[in-house]
Amino acid sequence: MLLARRRTEASIDTLLVAVFSSEEQNIKSEILGELNELARTAGYEIVETVVQNLDYPDPRHYLGKGKVDFARRTLEAFGAVLIITRHELSPSQAMNLEKLLGVPVMDRTQLILKIFGDHASTKEGKLEVEMASLKYQLPRLKGFGRMLSQTGAGIGTRGPGEKKLETDRRQAQDRISRLRKDIEEMGRQREISRKKRLVSSIPLVSFVGYTNVGKSSLVSEISSEDLLVENKLFATLDTRVRRARLPAGMQVLISDTVGFIRELPHELMESFRSTLDEVKYSDLLAVVSDASDMAVKEKYEIVDRTLRDIGAGEIKRIHVLNKIDLCTNERLAELGTIFPEAVMVSALKSYNIEGILSEISTRLYGKRSRRKLRLKPTEFSSFMRFRGSLEILSENYEKDLIEVEYVSSDEINKRLISSICEEGRK
Repeated sequence: MLLARRRTEASIDTLLVAVFSSEEQNIKSEILGELNELARTAGYEIVETVVQNLDYPDPRHYLGKGKVDFARRTLEAFGAVLIITRHELSPSQAMNLEKLLGVPVMDRTQLILKIFGDHASTKEGKLEVEMASLKYQLPRLKGFGRMLSQTGAGIGTRGPGEKKLETDRRQAQDRISRLRKDIEEMGRQREISRKKRLVSSIPLVSFVGYTNVGKSSLVSEISSEDLLVENKLFATLDTRVRRARLPAGMQVLISDTVGFIRELPHELMESFRSTLDEVKYSDLLAVVSDASDMAVKEKYEIVDRTLRDIGAGEIKRIHVLNKIDLCTNERLAELGTIFPEAVMVSALKSYNIEGILSEISTRLYGKRSRRKLRLKPTEFSSFMRFRGSLEILSENYEKDLIEVEYVSSDEINKRLISSICEEGRK
């Protein structure tokens, strides 16, 4: 199956090999398409794909022996210099496959780790990627060491390969421990910032979704700030928070987060736990989907499972269908049936951005009422902390009192009154 694709100047000709069980036949094309996009993002050009239908990958060399021979002939025919596999390989599978095919082999986890390494821009993101890479490499050092220790070592002795392995493993484990401490310290600093945000009473809306659905484009439109926008998977790895103003004047914080993907490697899930934890403290989630993607329903379910896995499954949410400019009227009608509550937008065309803001306002504040307070000057500082969550109608300054008329929800008003009373007791 030759996949025609525009070649990038620095791309590396690559053969994709994939095993599919009988239960996976209906999602085969979707998975292959995603692997092609991952490869393109990492700078590899998939020149041909070799697929084998097996209930389980071969435990020795991933593909069956006959299919390995076929892959070797395909490599020669297309001049590919690298293999990418659909699954994560065991150390022995990777070693055997490289020996039989004579070219380097990269599994799916390595591919995603490379993309994360290329795209991480903050110190925390870089440390998280390094820790994930070391966690991935550690068990593979064991397999490599067993092979080395068999050369030049007698029964009951340790060869030079095994001694080198022990040194490498110890250094890797020490580095993982240091990285974990550094990341935990950054997490504590993030906790301090989070507490400051809670005191300010400005709600946080996190934009989440499958990778490359246009979250950064939407956040840029809503916040009027330019963020990095690329048509690549995992273009955004680091949580980025911006301010935005709702139609009634209230302020919100808008967070652009790392994209999700099916079967995200567990090393990355663990290493990026502190970054993903930010999502758990959101007041509202805006789950963004690509309206033009034929697998939009399945990917929404993957995002939902990931949110539940990180403890954010119960946070109230809105669903945003982006890229409707790429859809026909028939497609939009179909999506309206599948997702009747979704807000349909186009970040590229700046279409219906106000619809997102209106829905955010409704979900955050619900029914709002007109209210009036007469405050002492000593109480006004408590009121000001909530100003970003209120629609101020008027302020009247008297000799000893300040009369403020505003619009707020019952929840925000209850928190406001509680804060003023707390201040008065000090």
